[in-house]
Amino acid sequence: MDEEYEVIVLGTGLKECILSGLLSVDGLKVLHMDRNDYYGGESTSLNLNQLWKKFRGEEKAPAHLGSSRDYNVDMMPKFMMANGKLVRVLIHTDVTKYLSFKAVDGSYVFVQGKVQKVPATPMEALKSPLMGIFEKRRAGKFFSYVQEYDEKDPKTHDGMDLRRVTTKDLIAKFGLKEDTIDFIGHAVALHCNDNHLHQPAYDTVMRMKLYAESLARFQGGSPYIYPLYGLGELPQAFARLSAVYGGTYMLNKPECKVEFDEEGKVSGVTSEGETAKCKKVVCDPSYLTNKVRKIGRVARAIAIMSHPIPNTNDSQSVQVILPQKQLGRKSDMYVFCCSYSHNVAPKGKFIAFVSTDAETDNPQTELQPGIDLLGPVDELFFDIYDRYEPVNEPTLDNCFISTSYDATTHFDTTVVDVLNMYKLITGKVMF
Repeated sequence: MDEEYEVIVLGTGLKECILSGLLSVDGLKVLHMDRNDYYGGESTSLNLNQLWKKFRGEEKAPAHLGSSRDYNVDMMPKFMMANGKLVRVLIHTDVTKYLSFKAVDGSYVFVQGKVQKVPATPMEALKSPLMGIFEKRRAGKFFSYVQEYDEKDPKTHDGMDLRRVTTKDLIAKFGLKEDTIDFIGHAVALHCNDNHLHQPAYDTVMRMKLYAESLARFQGGSPYIYPLYGLGELPQAFARLSAVYGGTYMLNKPECKVEFDEEGKVSGVTSEGETAKCKKVVCDPSYLTNKVRKIGRVARAIAIMSHPIPNTNDSQSVQVILPQKQLGRKSDMYVFCCSYSHNVAPKGKFIAFVSTDAETDNPQTELQPGIDLLGPVDELFFDIYDRYEPVNEPTLDNCFISTSYDATTHFDTTVVDVLNMYKLITGKVMF
């Protein structure tokens, strides 16, 4: 390994694979290594036997659940906004030619103890059972304001500077009730907590516009899309892209020790006694544990079921967001469900996930409100993992470390992290 690379990427998680693809397209000489013998790292998809081995320690799953290879169970289940940044990255890099996507049937929210469809347009707001007749009118006016808002056209601002006015003040102008504010902030604007209420309203309005644009793009029942055969397809597609543009891949490389020069800057990566030289390293937190800190834990339940989630209009694929306030928590809970319609399970089978930030020492109990929405389950697994974020200064050591995946079931936060790292590495803003 005498060659010198501009960037060595460690780990084949989705974030690392996207960056590897983007940097290769930019003409950088990239070497991509992983200690595992498969793509995807933390964000891989497992067949049924692999799932059984991981959580039950047994080699084979029971036969009554169907063929093992018909299952693709995501370890980081997330949907994509149809008009969001990840889709724009896919289109920009032409990775779409390696993947097939299908719209997600439903987008729901848990309010006042019930699962309700998320209204995202003035028309849907008028039909929604989430609100009484007067609240519907007020919400309809607010949705209309958001849809017509154009930062460059002061006539659409209604005398408000959204970069100064808080979300709370903007919403107060329309007189909306607390439950309405809850579903708008968490299930449409996709905020993870209530901090946005005290921040400038511009971000929330832009997020709501993205939701509506994504909804319109596929004319479906939700703004989300999801790849056939599961998310494990995404890292492999970006790996292919990187290879097309000259990126080199090495799987099953043990240890992968990052080397530094006397100034504390990255100089290379050593594996099996050989060192590949490089100027920069991109990796997930597991490769540089001394440069990250723990920021929390994610608790997740994985269920195999023989029916769709109740009260979701028999949706074959669906997201349900349970806002923190509805559960008396500090963070939201997310329910994600997909099925044979996206080729991730045999016909008649559904895979559901309940995810949240662990707030107590008993995360399994915390997940119960989400599990209760699933109805009877065939099998249930629990997974808890620690989340880390980098604490290093990349300008000093040339190490670019991703943040661990959060509990959200949409790609909003993941793509923001990737594009920030891309900007730090190249100095270029993508979107």
